[in-house]
Amino acid sequence: MPYPNEAAPKARTAISWHALTDWRLHVGVAVITILAELVGIIQIPIGIGSILLLPLFYSFILGLLLNPQIIKRAASWTTPRQQKAASSIILISILPFMAKFGTIIGPAMNTIYEAGPALILQEVGNLGTVVLALPLAVIMLGMGREAIGACFSVAREPNIGVIAEKYGLKSAEGTGVLGVYVVGTLVGTFIFAILASLFGSLGLFDPAALAMACGVGSGSMMLACTGSLTELFPDRADELAALAGASNLMTYATGLYMCIFVALPLCNILYPILKRVRP
Repeated sequence: MPYPNEAAPKARTAISWHALTDWRLHVGVAVITILAELVGIIQIPIGIGSILLLPLFYSFILGLLLNPQIIKRAASWTTPRQQKAASSIILISILPFMAKFGTIIGPAMNTIYEAGPALILQEVGNLGTVVLALPLAVIMLGMGREAIGACFSVAREPNIGVIAEKYGLKSAEGTGVLGVYVVGTLVGTFIFAILASLFGSLGLFDPAALAMACGVGSGSMMLACTGSLTELFPDRADELAALAGASNLMTYATGLYMCIFVALPLCNILYPILKRVRP
């Protein structure tokens, strides 16, 4: 599809043998991973919910500390060579996640079938990221093609893989999807815990519907959302946890295809239209 008035997405960066064998990069990643896992999960109660601080959060913080633009002394370890190598290896790092999703979907097909059509149809709600967020990003915030990467999904690992394969993570779309991924990792669990507590306490929605809404394709967000709901409805804790898990699994099974064949093409169609009506 052509991209009016804009440069075509950048070609993907080839992964060199030197990048794969850069010992400084791998040692740095190993140390960050070990430190983050040693800290573990920290749960902070906030009254109507809780904030979950996950090892991935600590990894982001430690990774920032190795950025020479944040701490200049880090330049002695993280050279431009390591930075370039890390960018090209991200796609390889995501592939195990995508493979794991495939092993989960098959054995759980009966659970998905028993959940009924409501669980399947709720996947259409994922298009809200396109219908609601894309006009806001392009018209009100003045974003460029970063808006496509940011708004075609909830930007979790499989979605990053889609953008990395189609556009490359150094493209504008790659910048958008990684930005939302980082924000979702840092504050997503907090927001989901708050929203679940808020809507659950209002009594406007059935708790089962809210539990299905928890499954957006992120394990941490689902756990935070489900945890808040089970605190409000302890007598239905098992039911809500099962529905949230099935919904999350369904998002893995069908949400990726929805993003590839519906959401991403729809973003590419709407973006030039929205750009023309932008003030």
